[in-house]
Amino acid sequence: MKIGVPKEVKDQEYRVALTPDGAAALVAAGHSVLIEHSAGAGSGFDDAAYVAAGAELGTADEAWAAPLVLKVKEPLASEYRFLGTQTVFTFFHLAGVDPALTEALLRAGTTAAAYETLEDADGRLPLLAPMSAIAGNMASQMGAYYLARFNGGRGTQLGKVMGRSYGEVLIVGDGVVGSHAARTAIGLGAEVTVVGLDPPRGSELAKELGDRLHYRIYDPAVLAGMVRTADLLIGAILHKGARADSVVSESMVRSMPPGSVIVDVSIDQGGCIETSRPTSHSDPVYVRHGVIHYCVTNMPGAYPRTSTLALTHATLPYVLRLAAEGTGAFRADAGFAKAVNACGGYVTCRAAAESLGISDRYRPLETLI
Repeated sequence: MKIGVPKEVKDQEYRVALTPDGAAALVAAGHSVLIEHSAGAGSGFDDAAYVAAGAELGTADEAWAAPLVLKVKEPLASEYRFLGTQTVFTFFHLAGVDPALTEALLRAGTTAAAYETLEDADGRLPLLAPMSAIAGNMASQMGAYYLARFNGGRGTQLGKVMGRSYGEVLIVGDGVVGSHAARTAIGLGAEVTVVGLDPPRGSELAKELGDRLHYRIYDPAVLAGMVRTADLLIGAILHKGARADSVVSESMVRSMPPGSVIVDVSIDQGGCIETSRPTSHSDPVYVRHGVIHYCVTNMPGAYPRTSTLALTHATLPYVLRLAAEGTGAFRADAGFAKAVNACGGYVTCRAAAESLGISDRYRPLETLI
């Protein structure tokens, strides 16, 4: 099979969907790989490395013309013209991005295989997890940065000074993002509270991160009280394929201290904080009710080398299967099949269809392939 890898066009997105080593593995398996010129440059992989791996170089049109297209982020409006009946394997986040993308996919009949809904045998999300980990680490780092007074922040340093902790970090969500954000914030020296729904998960995190972590079971009234004193609030809610629940209301945000910071990592799926709206690396923050909001939709793109290596390590085994078996790979593996969010002009992820209000355009994947 021919595999195409276009260069990412999202703002400040320097990741690439395939490394030279990955290209070499595909070529060794008998496939052909076409990389758009300079697609890997931002991650430190030059064109010569891909050529040495056996790949061809070409244009965006040529990369998109392949029957299997690998990307990192969802196609943008400027790329809709490339969509056809090919399989596109990337992050889509259909429930949280512009509904025009879903319409474009359905109109073109594209098979949209989403990294974020692919499940392993244990129901985990192995392709989303590494990027969630990086975003979680970043959430505490970015929060600490924007709390600085020269950034308009409250002037609270997240850290220990002469043995005493300063700064309150409140994390809503106890998954991969939440646990990594908590670990980083604890490492800085802050007081950290994670809000979740599962007492055993709280015990697990306490065992992993120590008694510096406080775990609270979600209750709207209790959350409202904790928000009022938080220096940094991190949104880390995930519902597979669906729009994130808005668990932090505008009135809660209004009650936060002036100069406090919100980092909504759930923004890819619509955000879990009512006052959140998507931002970019070029224009990352805005202020609402005196609170700085950081809601960048491609946070791991800030560290493209690490992110590309972590992502492609996870995706390559699935890419090799898709290249060898085509859509048959979905028929053979129910967890892999959950990656498919659109196919043949229909939405095939029920949660996405319901979030978008187009349940009438949902069809189970098994009826289409």
